[in-house]
Amino acid sequence: RILAGMAGMTQPELPRTPGRVRFAYGFASVAGNAVSQTWSLWLLYFYAPPSDATIATRVADAWGIDARVLLGITLTVARLIEAFDDPLIGYWTDRTRSRWGRRLPFIVVFTPFWASLFIFFFLPPAGHASLGNLVYLFFLAMAFYMLSNLSGAAQEALLPTIARHPDDRLSVATWQLVFGVAGAIVGLSVSSLVVDVFGFTAMAITVASIAFGVRYGTMLVIWPVAKADDTPSTPGFGRAVKDTFSNPQFIAYLPSFVLFQTGLQMLTAVLPFFVDTVLKDSEVLGMKGSENTGVFTFMLTACVIGGMLLAVPLYRRLARGLGKATAYRIAMLWSAGAFPLLFFAGFLPGLPGLVQALGAVLFCGMATAGVFLFPNILTADIVDYDAGRTGTRREAMFYGTQNMVEKASTALAPLIFAGILLAGDTSENPLGIRLVGPVAGLLVLIAFWSFRKYSLAPDAPPPRAKD
Repeated sequence: RILAGMAGMTQPELPRTPGRVRFAYGFASVAGNAVSQTWSLWLLYFYAPPSDATIATRVADAWGIDARVLLGITLTVARLIEAFDDPLIGYWTDRTRSRWGRRLPFIVVFTPFWASLFIFFFLPPAGHASLGNLVYLFFLAMAFYMLSNLSGAAQEALLPTIARHPDDRLSVATWQLVFGVAGAIVGLSVSSLVVDVFGFTAMAITVASIAFGVRYGTMLVIWPVAKADDTPSTPGFGRAVKDTFSNPQFIAYLPSFVLFQTGLQMLTAVLPFFVDTVLKDSEVLGMKGSENTGVFTFMLTACVIGGMLLAVPLYRRLARGLGKATAYRIAMLWSAGAFPLLFFAGFLPGLPGLVQALGAVLFCGMATAGVFLFPNILTADIVDYDAGRTGTRREAMFYGTQNMVEKASTALAPLIFAGILLAGDTSENPLGIRLVGPVAGLLVLIAFWSFRKYSLAPDAPPPRAKD
């Protein structure tokens, strides 16, 4: 009778989070995005540039296998091996009991190691083509992935605690997107300029320093709220895994997230290759695509970022009017249609190829804003839904499992990317480079289809835990 009476009661108003805390938590997105976007943009290019590029090749063809395919296999295997520690780390943070709460100890301890290790990707043991560089990259990548998870996943799992009210979650998601774009500016645009002027080592130190400072600085602001997340989850590991994978809303959402991330990584990685081949002869202010790869890549990434910022108000209105899930679906459809436009850039008569490329990536940026805006708050809604089903909160288990599946899936991105480039990656035959856009668009279209069974109403009370 008591439960029946409770079911009919009006749901209590959820507490609101101070604006400075929401702002600071969103600002923390600069760190992860700066590092991840720099990685996506420059890593493959740094180790295996196009044959007509002006930088040294650090991994060469071997055993009859193309160097970029070797790199793709190396990064894929490293990510697949390391991915399986994500649920374990998530479970560990969910069960942690300390005077700093569940998440803060992980951020404090592991952030310096994560930021420092990033620099070593651009300090290979050999400055020329060497299999030793490939072995070095394999072990470095596994260590970096794990440290990224230990530091970043703990901060990510704070979202349901930082923002409990639906309006606060949309506010935090907006700040995360805005400052995620700022991180992308660092990782895509600033890194491009630093590479051109000072080189890759200086670029890596710059990005790592910014990421470390941002993550530590924002942690101080959110500390009082984050510290209050101090109630360990109760089920054992086996039960936690079972409950996570039996959550129907999570299973409906997860494939859409990882497929989009895979397509986006490929699209990001192709930009410097696109400059070196398709835009090789383009000129602006006396600079040429073949000689100023960093500057031209900066122009492309600046258009992506500008498009994302232009689209944020539109997606906020869509979310408030149609719901987050519908707005997320619109973003995926838009991205699926926008990504293939890069294939056609340069083919239209009477319009410079650079202008066509800038227009294509601007439209891509507008589309992807929505797919960046909603996933984290959709996961937070799923966490609340699960807490009602199971009677315990397991935020990091969900984010960790999401990261595991994302890593296992996106680990294939470098390999798929390298395989596509085999169709042509030179200025005489850039077919493979042009095909990356349509393949990425197809992946996002499949993501849209996979999300069709998601039906969680964000403002509805979750089902109550069974006795």
